[in-house]
Formats: sequence, structure tokens, C-alpha cells
Amino acid sequence: VQLQASGGGSVQVGGSLRLSCAASGLMFSTFAMGWFRQAPGKEREFVATASRFGTVYADSVNGRFTISRDVAKKTVTLQMNFLKSEDTAVYYCAAKSGAQLSRADDYEYWGRGTQVTVSS
Repeated sequence: VQLQASGGGSVQVGGSLRLSCAASGLMFSTFAMGWFRQAPGKEREFVATASRFGTVYADSVNGRFTISRDVAKKTVTLQMNFLKSEDTAVYYCAAKSGAQLSRADDYEYWGRGTQVTVSS
């Protein structure tokens, strides 16, 4: 299984970025795809997850971020709007079989992170 994340970068407060994660080697339609992030000196935290059963968001991003899955392309995207400085982190794509959950320990596969930097 491979998960390839892309789309990170630098943006000013209030701006937008779109992250993508391309998956291979798994039955994408049956997997939940999640985004997590880790800021310097902090633990990895849940951002959003999506599966065939629905989507779940962290309170901190609800209403600003949108996760979506494209089963045909085996990709999951994270549209991030109204970015704040506290959104600065390395963002990771992850996959688990079955329903979407918010615990990192539940995820079986992880991609390399992509840096998101939000500056004022």
C-alpha cells in the first residue's frame, strides 16, 4: 500500500490550500481515508476522515476544511479554507479498512507528510 500526499505549501492567514492523497495497493472503496497533522512539539492530531459511511471532522477545522473521496481515482482531498496560523503543521494522509475513525492508532497505513505553513 502506498499513500502519496501532495499540495502543501505556504499561505497567509485567511488563505486556502488543497491537499491531495493518491492511494494504491488497496481496495479504496472499502477504506476510510484520514488526514492528521503534527505541529512542532505537539502530538499528532486528527483533522478529518471520510469513508463510504460518511465524514468526520475535528472541531478545530469543522466549517473551514472539507474532505472528499474520489473512488474512481483513488484519491482523497482536503480543501482547507480560512487558514489560521495554528493550522501550521505537517499533514499526513492515512488509511484504514472499514468505517472512519478519529484515532491515529486505528489507521493501518500512512503516507509521508506534507508541510503546511500559515503565516500572518
